[in-house]
Amino acid sequence: MTDCAFFRGFLVGVMVLLLCSATPATSPAPKPVKPPQPPPVKVRNYILLDYHGGAVLAESQSEERAEPASLTKLMTAYVVFQELGAGRIQVTDQAVVSETAWRMTGSRTFLQLGAQVTIEDLLKGMIIQSGNDASVALAEHVAGSEEAFAELMNRAAQKLGMSGSHFVNSSGLPDPNHYTTAKDVALLMRAIIHDFPQYYTWYSQREFTYNGITQPNRNRLLDKDPSVDGGKTGHTDSAGYCLVTSAQREGMRLISVVLGAEREPIRVQATQALLNFGFRAFETHKLYEGNTALTEVRIWKGAQTQLPLGLNEPLYAMIPRGQRDNLQTAIQVQPYIEAPVAKGASYGTVKVVLAEKLLLEQPLVALQEIPRGGLWRRMMDWLSLSFRALWNKLMGALFGDSDETEPAPEPSASSQEFLLAIIGRKPASSHSGVTAWTRSVSAGRVSIT
Repeated sequence: MTDCAFFRGFLVGVMVLLLCSATPATSPAPKPVKPPQPPPVKVRNYILLDYHGGAVLAESQSEERAEPASLTKLMTAYVVFQELGAGRIQVTDQAVVSETAWRMTGSRTFLQLGAQVTIEDLLKGMIIQSGNDASVALAEHVAGSEEAFAELMNRAAQKLGMSGSHFVNSSGLPDPNHYTTAKDVALLMRAIIHDFPQYYTWYSQREFTYNGITQPNRNRLLDKDPSVDGGKTGHTDSAGYCLVTSAQREGMRLISVVLGAEREPIRVQATQALLNFGFRAFETHKLYEGNTALTEVRIWKGAQTQLPLGLNEPLYAMIPRGQRDNLQTAIQVQPYIEAPVAKGASYGTVKVVLAEKLLLEQPLVALQEIPRGGLWRRMMDWLSLSFRALWNKLMGALFGDSDETEPAPEPSASSQEFLLAIIGRKPASSHSGVTAWTRSVSAGRVSIT
């Protein structure tokens, strides 16, 4: 009896040990990241945007409709930059100053009626001096009239995703149908910096002289903060004092927009406070290079068997300081990719997660074009897929754990459909059977650079 009791106790002990060892160890879940709180600022609307990733770091009523005043000239410049980039005009071209442009009130470059002025001088007069006359002269030269130019402005705004904006003039003079949002202005500034860096440098120029008159840049932060390298001011009685500014410190670039300040010093103080908050409370990390293969996947019925996938542009993540240990990334790819493949086509996603919260998601694209393979390649791949599908069904029937992720080949109920499947064509009534789900092929902590 003593031996039996001992044996039973031994078996119980072994079972307890086995159960304990079979129980997976669980690591504590990451603590939720409490977002840093921005400083109080005395403006009607504001936003602080991360240039690289587009993350909103702070905002207040950033999507509320507001008057842009001379921030309008950012869109006027963007449209002219597009015309320059397309080669339809040159900076050395000369525009004739019309009476409409000459008679403009408010801030001016002091153009002379009938004078011929280069596009470069008009742009600098508008950007640095905030000249309303220069804005109208540019609009008329590009589109023939300010009304036609406003159509180009609205078309550009739509392409940039500025859904809360509408423009009726090039200068920013008040009009009930002329409006924007702080968020839209930030998107526009980001586009100027990204798309036209060769012209963005004009926004940091301290002064400009035309017609013997020297006027300073109205953005006072250019002298107060050495990290500020561009921006635009705006003011009317109804819009208040407005300011968009971009600054760069230690590889981080932020964009600040403040609208509706009661006095000029307030817009400067508010902008400085937001920029300081952003640079002190956050840090940016470059996770992946652009146009570099992050993974290679099998491609079927193609001229080659491997397809490199990556990102169109570098991927940056802006996170609260001290949180990089909670930063993770995952790459998800479609389970079945068939040639032909167009360069730039999306076949998956790259997700960035901070403390179990989705931070960023970018498309994973083909980095090269791959045409369809020859008849032999397509036939061999079709046979390979058919065998895999048959094997999965057999394993599922035997063990009940078939791999549902493995794609099946095109249905081929007749010899005609069989031939169509081999050469890569589909009968009119067939369906590919490939679902839109994705699978994770790489997950883990990112290497921070």
